[in-house]
Amino acid sequence: MHTIFIVSILFLSPFLSGLSVLFLKQGNSFFLKLILSFSGAYLFGLTVLHLIPDVYGHGGSNGETIGLYILGGFLFQLLLEHFSQGVEHGHVHVDKEKVGSFPIAIIISLCLHAFLEGMPLVSSERTHLVFGIAIHHIPAAFALGTLLLAAGSSKTVLLISLLAFAVMTPAGFLTSRFLSENAAGNLALYFDKIMAVVIGIFLHVSTTILFESGSPDHHIFNRKKMVAVLLGIVLSLSSLLFGGHSHTGHDHKHQHSESEHHHH
Repeated sequence: MHTIFIVSILFLSPFLSGLSVLFLKQGNSFFLKLILSFSGAYLFGLTVLHLIPDVYGHGGSNGETIGLYILGGFLFQLLLEHFSQGVEHGHVHVDKEKVGSFPIAIIISLCLHAFLEGMPLVSSERTHLVFGIAIHHIPAAFALGTLLLAAGSSKTVLLISLLAFAVMTPAGFLTSRFLSENAAGNLALYFDKIMAVVIGIFLHVSTTILFESGSPDHHIFNRKKMVAVLLGIVLSLSSLLFGGHSHTGHDHKHQHSESEHHHH
């Protein structure tokens, strides 16, 4: 997948979704919850099937410590949500007493979250992950736009905030690619640890989405939610079923052996 195409998808998905709050009626969140359930299941499947095996394959002699960084990423996302109030899950918890001020802490934590989400996109499974993140950002951006409108923000502030959020994941992808292509020595191992932290973030976000995306019409929604979840899991399995399993670890070792050969 071409870099320009990846950046375009990652940017347009949250930006256009956030702008849609100016044109769509508020209160009808049923479809957004189904998208949430699908994206949560899809991200969870990709993380378990591809990202975790990749990062352990790269870990080499330090593979036993990868789990610590995954756990650290999980806890870091828990800390981020203390400031973001769950906007990355597509949820808006509006406090009527505090909504009068611009939610700067939410914007910063959401942008940091989006930046980190772009970092695993250098893996060989990035085609699947690009669409997973893009879909995941649709309800997140919509929630952010809704929150800004509730805070009384002007259209200019809304536009600037959505631009900042939309550019973060492409920036994370481009930064991650730069590090992976120019990494040497210990920096390469550091890059794998960053990936492990992002995996922990994905595990937290995806499982929280699946557990929280409920609805008052409990029984009706649960049937449709189950279909959305199963579709997400099946789609994440598709690369394995059709022979698209990651060979990043082999490529990594091959590149390493080539560098040693050139060194000698």
